Amino acid sequence: MKGYLWTGGPGSQRPEAPTENARLAPWEAIAVDAVGNVIEFWGFKRNQGRVWGLLYLRGEPLTAGEIERELDLSKGGVSMLLRDLERWGVVQRVRVPQDTVWRYRAETDLVRMVTHVIEEREAGFVARIRADLAEARRLAEQAGNVPHERLQRLERMATLGDHVERALRLFIKTSRLDVAGVLGAFRDDTGARKGR
Repeated sequence: MKGYLWTGGPGSQRPEAPTENARLAPWEAIAVDAVGNVIEFWGFKRNQGRVWGLLYLRGEPLTAGEIERELDLSKGGVSMLLRDLERWGVVQRVRVPQDTVWRYRAETDLVRMVTHVIEEREAGFVARIRADLAEARRLAEQAGNVPHERLQRLERMATLGDHVERALRLFIKTSRLDVAGVLGAFRDDTGARKGR
């Protein structure tokens, strides 16, 4: 099935989607699947990426039913995917004037989208890792019999966690990723090994 584009102005009726079993054009399927593969590589569900990719590619809000038909997904599956995507801030629910069904559109500001996902997922993960490393350091110091070199390495690991968190926070605020501190933590380790 070929996609349709609604070009009506304010007050005009939006045409109903074609009733035959819809399928993506081959070029659309390749593009949508490519996005799905990237999203899956990042640890999300492949179909989350496919849904966002379809919405972004079409550039117009689609109903859940249209998404089901275009991607050959179940009603329940699309409902869960859309709920997740809304929570991540990469899809918005919208109403078209004089329409009774909810439609969904993709977030098109890619930097804002990536920033929001990093803030929600990666930043929280790094904060938990830093807390774990701080606890490991506390326990090692409390044990009293940990070799000094291991304490130094543990400290370096904690420093690396600090730099990663700072880099993520800076990216969230400015959309610039500064990894100098992260690389510096690795260089310190390399220099320490060369000095031995």
